[in-house]
Amino acid sequence: MMKKNWVLVLASAAAAIFSVPLLMRSVTPTFAQEKVAPPSREAIQYSYAPIVRKAAPAVVNVYVRTHVQTFASPFANDPWFRRFFGDAFGQPTERVMNSLGSGVIVNPEGLIVTNNHVVKGRGETEIRVALSDRREYDAKVISKDEKADIAVLKIEGGDGNFPYLQFDDSDRLEVGDLVLAIGNPFGVGQTVTSGIVSALSRSEMAESDSQVFIQTDAAINPGNSGGALIDMSGRLVGINTMIYSQSGGSVGIGFAIPSNLVRVYAESAANGRKVERPWIGAKLEAMSHDFAEGLGLNRIAGAVVTRLYNKGPAADAGLREGDVITHVDGVEVADARAVYYRLATKGIGQTAHLTVIRKNKPIDISLPLIVAPKPGKDDARNLSGNNPLDGARVSNILPSVADELGIDETEGVVITSVRNGSVAQSLGFQPGDVIVSIGDKKILNVIDAEQAVATRQRVWQVAVKRGNRVLQLQVPG
Repeated sequence: MMKKNWVLVLASAAAAIFSVPLLMRSVTPTFAQEKVAPPSREAIQYSYAPIVRKAAPAVVNVYVRTHVQTFASPFANDPWFRRFFGDAFGQPTERVMNSLGSGVIVNPEGLIVTNNHVVKGRGETEIRVALSDRREYDAKVISKDEKADIAVLKIEGGDGNFPYLQFDDSDRLEVGDLVLAIGNPFGVGQTVTSGIVSALSRSEMAESDSQVFIQTDAAINPGNSGGALIDMSGRLVGINTMIYSQSGGSVGIGFAIPSNLVRVYAESAANGRKVERPWIGAKLEAMSHDFAEGLGLNRIAGAVVTRLYNKGPAADAGLREGDVITHVDGVEVADARAVYYRLATKGIGQTAHLTVIRKNKPIDISLPLIVAPKPGKDDARNLSGNNPLDGARVSNILPSVADELGIDETEGVVITSVRNGSVAQSLGFQPGDVIVSIGDKKILNVIDAEQAVATRQRVWQVAVKRGNRVLQLQVPG
């Protein structure tokens, strides 16, 4: 039997990214607030039209135009080759890449939420949005988070009286609730599909430690990125983001970022603040069958505290290694990502109330949420010069840095960022790579790294640890 390959597809087209947001002026819920099953087959024939009519004016198309410089030779953008051949590759030509997405207007001043991958570009980017009444405006990115895949735009101009979609509490969703997805699949135009909430707190496909998704069977196709998932009150409960598909089209498995997390970014952007993730000073892992059995737990759910950083918030609050976090603010959590997600929806300076199982007994712990301590001036360096790590920023491994990059090491030096177009990027170095050695010198801190790259080599040898592998690189000096 042929094995089927299933892939996660961002709900955006490769050359044209589409999505649609939903809005509404102060909307009175169309249906009763109490959730009830249809009393008869006839009752199912009721229309979603009243909800869609109020939501549709807030759906905008987001046009993204990116200017990139290209060369005829594939090696022209490689700084390593340009060192030897200079301008022999000729002058670059400008290429314009157009993509289309959507966003959701969430306040009358024209604040738009969408996916970061909708507006992400490597060159100079121009953004324009079109409303359903054909008005068009320029827009700018005022906040974005690649890990959360959320971006906030602001319409430039207008009368400050845009239609908008109100947020609803995504925590109130239950499996089986009716939802509508509004978007612009494949660029065919505004499309509404219906379905139910298929699952909550999905994290298996997450790329960051605080991502969880609402799963729905409402048809979501390439083009729906940044579009809205609304409930039966016509309010926003999620931003459609990706699908699980073999063909690239909808098979009834779509995922949306919950509105409670999107709201944090929208409100912070509206107030001119940057969203900062809470740091708890602990490493959490999902509960395993063996661990649950060893603790005598009946359910394989929750997050296990596997490491505590000295003088971190978790240690100071009384958490211990081996504790199992089962609830945050009274809400059950399935795994470590669910814990981080719950904390991300709260503000810095607030307190999270945890329910913890320790020695088979529940304990309540109050955990203050603080910003991760930033590396000091002496803890970070920008590497430059005639060496393979030119363009890499490195830092001593501090607890907060390890948490941010998702690495297990507690000491040494790690690459925290790589400049676009740099030698380090062309050679494949990535944020999160732990530098083990440069030449025959073991790297223990950023001063070691800085001194090592300052010494000219006939052949550079760099060893980095990436995950559980150690990679060796050799390049001529």
